[in-house]
Amino acid sequence: MVFNSLTFIVFFACVLVLHHLPLGWTTKKVNLLIASYLFYAAWNPPFVILLWISTVVDWWAAKKLADAVEPHRRRAWMLLSVVVNLGMLGYFKYGGFLMENFTALMGAAGIGYQPPKLDIVLPVGISFYTFATLSYTLDVYLRRARPASNALDYALFVTFFPHLVAGPIMRPTELVPQFATPRQATGDQLRFGLALMVLGLFQKVVLADGFLAPAAEAVYDNAAVVPGTLDAWMGTLAFSGQIFCDFAGYSTTAIGAAMCLGFAMPDNFRFPYAAVGFSDFWRRWHITLSAWLRDYLYIPLGGNRHGVSRTYFALMATMLLGGLWHGASWTFVVWGGLHGLYLAGERMLRARWGHWRPGPFALFLLGLLTYTLINVTWVFFRAQDFGQAWSVLRGMAGANGAAEPILDTPALTMVALIVAGLVIAHWLMRTSTLESMLARRHPVPLAAALGGMAFAIAATQGAGNAFIYFQF
Repeated sequence: MVFNSLTFIVFFACVLVLHHLPLGWTTKKVNLLIASYLFYAAWNPPFVILLWISTVVDWWAAKKLADAVEPHRRRAWMLLSVVVNLGMLGYFKYGGFLMENFTALMGAAGIGYQPPKLDIVLPVGISFYTFATLSYTLDVYLRRARPASNALDYALFVTFFPHLVAGPIMRPTELVPQFATPRQATGDQLRFGLALMVLGLFQKVVLADGFLAPAAEAVYDNAAVVPGTLDAWMGTLAFSGQIFCDFAGYSTTAIGAAMCLGFAMPDNFRFPYAAVGFSDFWRRWHITLSAWLRDYLYIPLGGNRHGVSRTYFALMATMLLGGLWHGASWTFVVWGGLHGLYLAGERMLRARWGHWRPGPFALFLLGLLTYTLINVTWVFFRAQDFGQAWSVLRGMAGANGAAEPILDTPALTMVALIVAGLVIAHWLMRTSTLESMLARRHPVPLAAALGGMAFAIAATQGAGNAFIYFQF
């Protein structure tokens, strides 16, 4: 079930009605748990079993390692959780990738190995709920948190449908305590939550799917096409806008849906295309993943506490693994590696010129450079293989010669207007928040704008394309 579907509208309306009935709090939580399982089962019912396995294993592992005194017993229960969760993730997400690379390695060694065909279906959102459940046992193991006292609350944390399949990646300490006491949205929370849902769906349905996706697909979905300079840049810019509107649209809708039920979820995006530098970008883009990678990879690998060389190693390893988390392909590893190189280069420059404070114009130029280099990384994120990535990069560098035009004038104009408007909006809002912006607006024009967005969503709604990050 996707947010941008009529099925979800009916589903969410039923959930809201049940949640506002005069029922006991435990009954309401059971209703939310059942609804969340139904939400996930709408894709492929058998995969609900994976949720049950992850929930049960982590629940018992956390309780046992919290009670254990001997270090080796605590490590054993922690490793059980890690092995089960990463084992499921490794098989379903990376099984085919590993077999493909093993076969290629055997071929390079002159061994004609023919593996059995692996017809593995990727469970939607497995990367997201795996990271969420892993953080539970790891926090208990590291004594950052106590195990949840209520199995129902923990099960609901794992499966809570707004964040289940594409984040934000929640920590148990952020959500489990909210299940301890009855929650029901106030009138203001309900209105604000619905406004966020309309805004998020407008970003997804109208901007990402309706206007930007066709241009990106025209450039990237035909391997035989050789893009010229204009097409390569505009197709990549279209994708940069598409992936932001798609993923930020999901996160905004998810936060709004949770708010309508009386629950708070953390921001996942803070106007990333106004970032000045790459550390600033990752403080603004997919914030909950950035925090997860920092706390459970970068810092355990040494962080910045063991000298310069160890810091750069931890940084590169974290970003390479972060790239691989996004997809079982070497292009994603390169995407993560480029971000690692950007962050390492920025760290070197700050160590030498960290005292320099740029003025407004220099700040804008640095932001423009950041956005340009981010778009270079998007080529590897979007390309189907390295051949296509190099073709697009050559086009962006003007090395493809007089290539046949791909995008017509209306498409180029639409992409230019939307992406420019998006970047300008990010710069205007870079030191603010969406909540404060909406709070400052007069309710009449705000209601008119939201009504216009809702009409555009209804007019543009097609087949209900899945969100891009569902595949991760």
